[in-house]
Amino acid sequence: MEPTAARGSLAPLLGVWGVTRAALLLCVLKVVVFPGPDVTSDVSVIYRGWYDVLVTGTFPLDDVTWQYPPAAALAVLSPAVLPFLEYATAFFVLALVADLVTLALLLRGARAAGRSRRGAWMWVAGVPLLGPTVYARYDVMVTAVAVAALLAAGRHPRLAGALVAFGALLKVWPALLLLAVRRRGAWVSAAVTGVVVAGLFALLMPGAFAFLGFQRDRGTEVESLGALVFHVARHHGWDGEVLLNYGSVEFLGPYVSWVSTGALFLTGAALAWLVLWRLLATRFEPHTTADAAFTAVLMFTVTSRVISPQYMVWLVGAAAACLCFRESRMGRPAALVLVACPVTVLEFPVYFGNVVASDGLGITLLVLRNGLLVAAALLAARILWCASVPGRREIPAAPGPSWAERTTVSS
Repeated sequence: MEPTAARGSLAPLLGVWGVTRAALLLCVLKVVVFPGPDVTSDVSVIYRGWYDVLVTGTFPLDDVTWQYPPAAALAVLSPAVLPFLEYATAFFVLALVADLVTLALLLRGARAAGRSRRGAWMWVAGVPLLGPTVYARYDVMVTAVAVAALLAAGRHPRLAGALVAFGALLKVWPALLLLAVRRRGAWVSAAVTGVVVAGLFALLMPGAFAFLGFQRDRGTEVESLGALVFHVARHHGWDGEVLLNYGSVEFLGPYVSWVSTGALFLTGAALAWLVLWRLLATRFEPHTTADAAFTAVLMFTVTSRVISPQYMVWLVGAAAACLCFRESRMGRPAALVLVACPVTVLEFPVYFGNVVASDGLGITLLVLRNGLLVAAALLAARILWCASVPGRREIPAAPGPSWAERTTVSS
């Protein structure tokens, strides 16, 4: 392939990335005012407050909103590498860098035999559809680590294991990426990295694992699947409240603990299904690790007591890693996640007031977004099972190239 042709094939993708990311930066820098509540206050107020505590050598032990594993401190402290910028501005710039690194990883992953640029297009399209919240949370940084781990799993299992462990110490969920990894080296590397990094934080900074107690006490957040019970119940005499609790807007009142317990039960059921799949699966292809990770993250997201908008960044990243593999059959659940992205930005921040008020528009947006995610999770689970468990009909790969692939020059 001619070098000029290769560069030309990337031009549309890089052009869309540049335009959409410039728009996101303009929003978080408040050059353009995005509708709804200010999504940047988490960085300018909460993260900045944590930063002031963390630089003293301890975790924010008295702040119940600190609900993150110890390595999250690195993300909160990261603006220190740009001391010439104000804290929030530096954070937004680093979020942009993490976004770009993720795209570079997906493009590099697409160069191998049997790979595709569908994943890069998924990332380029999905992130801006979530609005400025993406750059106002550190989840995009975690997702970059997770994507790197998934793309390294085939050829560099030890590196993948180390990245998974580090990602899990940033925000727990990347631990799910080990689900379908069969190489012992990856598991050993993950265990060693996890023990060493966690041990260093425990020795050097008091309160490294205080977040576990704070997470245990969380309730049912208003955007979660279980919250739909109370959104409807408010119209039929339920006398609970909607309050800011443990750093998120949650339902408090009668029967909330029942629904929260039900969510934990569903998460346990999802884990049991994933373990059963792992025990029965015999057909493992190069894309199976990414497909299983995407399925696991979907299942744990929809069963969670909290479905914050930034969780969608995880799903977009995991879906993009799947679509890097030409033979992956996760195109349809990935498309459902992509459709759920603009619905998510409508429910938060654009019409979040309607969601909190449990009015018709707010409930409709939640039913649509959460319904899309449930459908994606069930479809992904079926595809994964049929493709890897013996005695099940294999789901055929989608025929023909995608529209994104038709814009590229094959190598």
